[in-house]
Amino acid sequence: MANATLIRRMRSFARDGVFVEVLIWHVPVVVRGSLHEFKYSLALVSEGVCVLRYDNEAGKGDHRHIGAIETPYAFSGIDQLTADFLADVEGWLDDNAQG
Repeated sequence: MANATLIRRMRSFARDGVFVEVLIWHVPVVVRGSLHEFKYSLALVSEGVCVLRYDNEAGKGDHRHIGAIETPYAFSGIDQLTADFLADVEGWLDDNAQG
């Protein structure tokens, strides 16, 4: 992304075969479909499969994927985005103790 400033980049393993990746950029122009100047992708990957993702793909706006289900997400700031994502990660880890 030209002229984007990386705000946060993190990859952390939750357990064997399961990791979290967070990428957040400040962008000079609002991403089409969103109302803020951030581009983000927060993902939980288990055994090579993305099982949870929050992102704001151009044209789709702010949304999240839980498995195959996509729902809108009400973005209210980077800290809240991160907290909401991590709460969903914790829920997924609790529900999928073996995966």
